Amino acid sequence: MKEDSLHEIRHSLAHILASVMQKRYPEAQFGVGPVVENGFYYDMVLESPVELGDLPKIRKEMQKMISQKLDFVQEEWPIDKAIEYFTLHKQDFKVELLKDLKEKGITAVTDSGDVDLIEDTESVTTVTVYKTGDFVDLCRGPHVKNTSEIDVKAFDLTKVAGAYWRGNENNPQMQRIYGVAFTTEVELVKYKEMLIEAEKRDHRKLGKELDLFTFSELIGPGLPLWSPRGTILRNELDRFVQEMRDEYGFEEVTSTHITKKDAYITSGHWDKFKDQLFKIKTREGHDFAMKPMSCPHHTQIFDSRPRSYREMPVRYRETTMVYRDEQSGELHGLSRVRSITQDDAHIFCRPGQVEGEVNKVWDIIERYWEAFRITLKVRLSTHDPKNMKGYLGEENQWDDAVSQLKAVIENKGIEYSVAPGDAAFYGPKIDFIGADSIGREFQASTVQLDFNMPDRFGLHYIDENGDKDTPVMVHCAINGSLERGIALLIEHFAGAFPLWLAPEQVRIIPVSEKFNDYGNEVRAKLKEQGVRVEIDDSNESLGKRIRNSEMYKVPYTLVVGEKEQDSNTISVRKYGDGDLGTQKIDDFTTTLLQNIKNRTL
Repeated sequence: MKEDSLHEIRHSLAHILASVMQKRYPEAQFGVGPVVENGFYYDMVLESPVELGDLPKIRKEMQKMISQKLDFVQEEWPIDKAIEYFTLHKQDFKVELLKDLKEKGITAVTDSGDVDLIEDTESVTTVTVYKTGDFVDLCRGPHVKNTSEIDVKAFDLTKVAGAYWRGNENNPQMQRIYGVAFTTEVELVKYKEMLIEAEKRDHRKLGKELDLFTFSELIGPGLPLWSPRGTILRNELDRFVQEMRDEYGFEEVTSTHITKKDAYITSGHWDKFKDQLFKIKTREGHDFAMKPMSCPHHTQIFDSRPRSYREMPVRYRETTMVYRDEQSGELHGLSRVRSITQDDAHIFCRPGQVEGEVNKVWDIIERYWEAFRITLKVRLSTHDPKNMKGYLGEENQWDDAVSQLKAVIENKGIEYSVAPGDAAFYGPKIDFIGADSIGREFQASTVQLDFNMPDRFGLHYIDENGDKDTPVMVHCAINGSLERGIALLIEHFAGAFPLWLAPEQVRIIPVSEKFNDYGNEVRAKLKEQGVRVEIDDSNESLGKRIRNSEMYKVPYTLVVGEKEQDSNTISVRKYGDGDLGTQKIDDFTTTLLQNIKNRTL
């Protein structure tokens, strides 16, 4: 079944859920019910709260409704008729949306339930409603034509959560009922099995068990603190990215953590993301913000002196913290935080250099994710021609930029998808989509083409004719966020990192106290070669110490006793493979170092 058909099923189930809840709670007030990844949800205000134990009963009522083979009937209503209807039926949230639509134009619902209203030049005079049995909902669709198109065994209701109307904590709190849906029962069962495995791999649980990071209420939610072991992970991943960037001539720069408001007004970020900025007022009354991104800073480094066409392209890289004022309810471990470590890079180039520069970044992206055996799919994210109000620049500029990125992809001769409306507000982008070891897809990396910011900041270089020309800017992120990237890799490897990345690569365990000296000799030899090695010479039993090493998922555990000391050898255990037998120290070290250097899995 096509993806758009699955979207229709999920969207239709959201309406069926609301219809059932309306019968259960006649005074219910309904918000929005969009499709989200793997399913749907609906926000509502009810007379009494729904508990998790209520969901199976609600699901049965939804199945009963589906079996009635009801049509989804689409109707176009004058907006005033819709306002009158929903006012009569005491649906205040729908009336609020309709009145905003009438005054401001286009609406869009985010996954978090935030309803974005984007001003349109033309006033909205008609709206679409859908009728399903006795239930009428304001909705643009699409939906299935009849409930018979839905497999009653291929969906489930999964959880109940709180949500603020329109994503604003100053608005009424609603109950959000989540569901998942697929085309067949087999797909649903596979999804549930994946969730069980995902729970075992949850980076929040493993991060604590492996002593990688912590959160403190005293410091604040969404602000991770990294242990020495977690800091090694961060540094190793960043070193890998920057080594590859350096191969292509990127130069490291450093920028500040606070910035005048003016910089973000010029870039367009202030208007677009003003609610997500941490704002600072100085004693002298000036407005600053905690840095939400580095691109405006890098434009100023480029603009700090005259540039010749002979210097182009200019490539900057910086790993730096940026800050976003995310709502508390949206924070999730390392995946959604308020302090974000970006492995950020920007290229300033001539228009004719775009394809070559994007290909260089593409090579880095592929090499990076190949190191983790993660294959990538490619998506071209473009503007929405029907809603140019959401973007900077003119439509013809966007069309040209999209054509350039499309040419880069097609010259590689690979399959790709197109996502209209998913572009950054300043330019189109190529998104690389990966899948982890249990099949969950995620956005891995991105390359963005920006023709707006250089113009807005007045950047230029002198061309071969002595004239001023405006460069093109390429934004490129590999992890995008080290926090999110580490969360992904913790779950991808279930905490058992490859040797080169592991915070602790080798642990030495002397059989008893009298072999501690020999264990320390082995440790010193490995440490001298740059290996991250520790020794466990505690008073715990040998078995307990080996289990502790396994618990921390240390790639290699070396047991040393009388036999090993006498023969100048080590007894080697590999995580996941068990006992590898006795080896000469030099032979083990040679292989170990080679695998670390090659970043072998």
